[in-house]
Amino acid sequence: MIGAHHSPAASRGWLVILARWFAALLVLGLLFHFLPLAPLRAALARVPPARFLAVLVGYLLAHAIGIAKWRMVVNAAGAELDLATSAQCYTGGLFGTLFLPSIIGGDVVRLAVGLRRSPSPAAVLTGNVADRFLDVTAQAGLVLLGLLLLPGSLPPQFRIAARGSLFVLGGVIPVVVALVFLLYRQLLGGRSIRFRRRLARLRHALRSVSRRPHILILGWLLGTLIQSIFLILTALLAISCGLILPLRIWFFAWPLAKLAAVLPLTQGGIGVREAALVALLAPFGAAAPLVLAAGLVWEGIIIAGGLIAGAVAFLLRRSESQSLPN
Repeated sequence: MIGAHHSPAASRGWLVILARWFAALLVLGLLFHFLPLAPLRAALARVPPARFLAVLVGYLLAHAIGIAKWRMVVNAAGAELDLATSAQCYTGGLFGTLFLPSIIGGDVVRLAVGLRRSPSPAAVLTGNVADRFLDVTAQAGLVLLGLLLLPGSLPPQFRIAARGSLFVLGGVIPVVVALVFLLYRQLLGGRSIRFRRRLARLRHALRSVSRRPHILILGWLLGTLIQSIFLILTALLAISCGLILPLRIWFFAWPLAKLAAVLPLTQGGIGVREAALVALLAPFGAAAPLVLAAGLVWEGIIIAGGLIAGAVAFLLRRSESQSLPN
């Protein structure tokens, strides 16, 4: 009876995953259809296996810094997670992004272990949200740096879009904060005591993080460092593919393409990231087949890194189960 009860939901989940993989293959198929394949194949063949392995090692080392950053932020909220548990959460989330919608699916896997192992689940949830916010602000900082480095060579349409985006963000964020403040009591009206207690725990965890601004600043700096490493590794792969662009252009286009991949349209942002990168780099004179080749090789790095992270998470979980008393 239990299996029959859960089978419809499980079937819907698999259908969603299959639909997202189909969407990813459709986007890639459209790119292959409209772009010449001969330069694409030649660019992919130029990447030496040693360069691919070296970039993969750099990718994994950057995520090792990410484990330390995530643990630092969630523990600042009061999660009290040890390094092994934090590594299991983080690597499990990295593996989950390959099979669950967008990076949000990875967060679900990451939280599944942390909420169970922490004495304060609300702290894990709050810390993870804070860590994700730091990552987004780090990527936004890279975009801003790219805008500052490209004042003259930025295409006119990008300048207009950037100003419009800054105007919208500058107007929308204060309005949202004001609405939440004004509707706070109405949102809590009629809620159960259990809900209020959970909200109080979240509020306490949020205050714990806010009382440690140095942790947030350090987390943001580490997030910026990690994203910058990913950006430079992508640029190195692009050079191997024959695409040579000034680094300041990558600082502008790469984080925007990654933010576009957050949209839950395809599995893990596959296809969306490559299409966005092609569109963003085209006004700078970058050959679309070379951009797509660099994006596909970077996609291979992400998939290989996610599989390795899944193996690490499995080994950590197995080691944990073996260490428990019978």
